[in-house]
Amino acid sequence: MNILVVNDDGIEASGIVKLAKAALNFGKVTVVAPKKQCSAMSHHITLGRNIGIEEYPFPVDEIKAYAFDGTPADCVRASFLGFLNGKDKPDIVLSGVNAGANCGYDILYSATVGAAMEAVLYDVPAICFSQAGTECCLFEGEKKDPPEILSEVLDKELKAVIAEFINLPIPEGNILNINFPNCPYSMYKGIAKDRFPSKQAFWDDIYVTEISGEEKSLVMKSKPAKDAEEGSDVRALMGGYISSGYVPNPVLFQREVYGRK
Repeated sequence: MNILVVNDDGIEASGIVKLAKAALNFGKVTVVAPKKQCSAMSHHITLGRNIGIEEYPFPVDEIKAYAFDGTPADCVRASFLGFLNGKDKPDIVLSGVNAGANCGYDILYSATVGAAMEAVLYDVPAICFSQAGTECCLFEGEKKDPPEILSEVLDKELKAVIAEFINLPIPEGNILNINFPNCPYSMYKGIAKDRFPSKQAFWDDIYVTEISGEEKSLVMKSKPAKDAEEGSDVRALMGGYISSGYVPNPVLFQREVYGRK
C-alpha cells in the first residue's frame, strides 16, 4: 500500500512525524507537506505562481519527504496530478496529526480536512487525525488551569487506531475524521464511532473593535465551549473518547443530493 502523509502545520511539526512513523507499519510512506504553517486555509490552492519544492531530510528512516511552498491541498493535488506517478501514486491519504481538534464548525476551516477532501476528488480514501489541545481542556467536569496539552492517548493508541480503520471502506465522497482527546490516559474511555460534527466549535468567538490612534482593527477573542450535543464529535472529546466519524465532501454531497452523478 502506498500511503501519502500530509498536514497543515508544516513539515517540521511533530504531529506529522508521529503519523508517518506509525503509518510505516502499514505500507510505503511518502510525505508531501507545506514548508510552513498553513492552518485554517481550508481547501485553498495556489494560483498564479510556481510552487517551490525541495526534498526534506525527514527524521524517520525509509521515508522520502518533500516540502512544498504551497498549501496542504496543493500537496495532495500535485501528488495526484503529476508529481507522484506509477508505483508511488497513493492508495490512501493520511492527513495530520493536527495540533488542535478538528470538530464541529472547525471542520469547515481546517486545512487538515481540506487536504483529505482533495484526495476524495481522485476516488482515493482519506483519513484525518487531530490532537485536541487547549481548546478541549474539560473532561469529567474537571477544568485544567492553565490548560495542558496531553498527548498520552495519541502516543499510545495511534498505531492501533490506524490498524482499525485503514482497510475499512469509507462511504463514497466522504473522509474519515479522527480526533484524539486531551486527557490523561487513565481517563481515556475508548473510541466513540460514527460521531456527527457538532453545531458549534470548541471556541466561542467574538470580534471586538479596537482603536489605536487613527487605526481601527478587529480582534478575535475566544472562550472554550462548556458542553456539546450528545453523540457529537465535540462531546466525545470532552468525555475522554477518541472521536471518529465521516464527513462528506461538500461538492460531491450536493451532487448526490441533486442526483447529478
